[in-house]
Amino acid sequence: MSNITRRALLSGMGMAALGLAACGGSSPDATDAAAADTTYKIGVLQLVEHEALDASNKGFVAALDEAGIAYEIDQQNAQGDQSACQTIAAKLVNDGNDLILAIATPAVEAIAGATTEIPIVGTAVTDFAESGLVASNDEPGGNITGSSDLTPVAEQIDLLVQLLPEAKTVGVLYCTAESNSEIQVSMAEEACAAANLTAVRYSVSSSNEIQQVVESMVGKVDALYCPTDNTIAAGMATVTMVANENKLPTICGEVGMVNAGGLASYSIDYFELGKRAGNMAVRILTEGADPATMPIEHLAAEECELVTNEETAATLGIDLSVLN
Repeated sequence: MSNITRRALLSGMGMAALGLAACGGSSPDATDAAAADTTYKIGVLQLVEHEALDASNKGFVAALDEAGIAYEIDQQNAQGDQSACQTIAAKLVNDGNDLILAIATPAVEAIAGATTEIPIVGTAVTDFAESGLVASNDEPGGNITGSSDLTPVAEQIDLLVQLLPEAKTVGVLYCTAESNSEIQVSMAEEACAAANLTAVRYSVSSSNEIQQVVESMVGKVDALYCPTDNTIAAGMATVTMVANENKLPTICGEVGMVNAGGLASYSIDYFELGKRAGNMAVRILTEGADPATMPIEHLAAEECELVTNEETAATLGIDLSVLN
């Protein structure tokens, strides 16, 4: 990763970190004593393996360990298969877990369809309310809460403008199977319009279509924008193989996609995002906090980083010094 450069994002994103909801009940000493005598059963459903979701998973576990609670954890990965999500969700509910972590929107949707009683903490979800998972992000109203990975899309498009001032047309690549991707695509279209860029949607229904769709962009767009879409993130090596070979710069939704060959991103920290979810889980398990009244949490603007791939920039002949 020596070719990856990081800098803090200083500009505002319009995303404030939400305060932790307080929880009433028994005294701290009594709560601590009860928690010390309990081994909690926790199920985890992760949609697919890629750097961002893996980091969220690790952050969640780190928060449990830092809290010092005793737990048994059942780690399950659906490998991007929607039907597998449903099967794993049923298993985790039938196993009688005390809490379930769901990583990425389709995973949360699968668990939500399997139980309305077991507390669910989601993470790596762009917008819980827009996805229909909660009544509102401020007051979820059910058994689901968690941490959002909404990224600074406008700043990412501004980054594209800074690095590629001659660009006129931007291809926006996403998977139609992910509801939260639609939200980010719409945000990207608005940001492109504000920057006098033309945004053109290019969609896939599965990872098998990625190479063909990216190849279809060559000669039609000046740059590529990939939001934090799990299908695209998992197939980013394919995206950048085609894009970089054809001198098509790619601005990405998060650092893992830059590590896989993308040019640059303003990225949130997915490990920290997972820790936020883990801390929420600890409060639910040990303090009796109610997901219905726990606002969805976001990372603050200053917790984002400017990340660039120097090797990709050299391949594309792009001068990163304009960002200094």
